[in-house]
Amino acid sequence: MYIAKLSNTQRTITAITNGIFVSENNAMDAKTNPDEFYAKLKTQLADTSMWPAAYLYKFIVPTDRAKAVQIEEIFDNMGAVIETKASRTGKYTSISINVKMKDPDAVIKKYKEVGLVEGVISL
Repeated sequence: MYIAKLSNTQRTITAITNGIFVSENNAMDAKTNPDEFYAKLKTQLADTSMWPAAYLYKFIVPTDRAKAVQIEEIFDNMGAVIETKASRTGKYTSISINVKMKDPDAVIKKYKEVGLVEGVISL
């Protein structure tokens, strides 16, 4: 699941799981229309924030230190504040990353990079 904080009053909620994007208003297969999904996200980010801006990424991965390290390395040398928390059962780990991003394109680029990590769910 993906939750992008667009402003203090707006939120877009979208699930990105197993190649399927699902938002409050529509669903689209990532294999057939990821460009449209990211274009819409880019527009929403551009319309609701002044860039550069702090951006909060949230991810969930199966508890595996190697996966968490992969995600952390994507944000290495960016001044990111990274917090991790194990689920109650210890099966999953949530990763919150607060980092200043240059523009919506940079935000989307990081989502795409993290999306290559096996088993990741973007919130």
